[in-house]
Amino acid sequence: MIRDFVETYYLEGDYNCAETLLLAANDAYALGLPEGAHRLVSAFGAGMGCERACGAVCGALAALGCLRANGRAHATEGFKELSAGFVNKVEAECGSIECSALMERYRKEDTRCLDTVLRIADALDAYLRETE
Repeated sequence: MIRDFVETYYLEGDYNCAETLLLAANDAYALGLPEGAHRLVSAFGAGMGCERACGAVCGALAALGCLRANGRAHATEGFKELSAGFVNKVEAECGSIECSALMERYRKEDTRCLDTVLRIADALDAYLRETE
């Protein structure tokens, strides 16, 4: 579902991985984010600019918060565990959540990190179904 919007944002729109994931999730799940909301996660692209935590994972977590946090994360019972569960799912499926490791494994010259962003999009869709 989210993957249906990824290429439009990532390749055609030239958004970074975090921005792409949040915008694609906004379209797929009708989050109702305002114009420019992608800027909230823009600094997470390229692993926060230093190839650490994957920006697509960060964008996915932002979308998870929009979908599942009730007001505040601390006021949402089980939200910490829900977030950790998604991170653990990605790590199990992709071998890491670190940008540098994922780039080494999945990055291609012509499409950059598209494969990683698609994997994270699929993981988020599956996780949302699993945790309904």
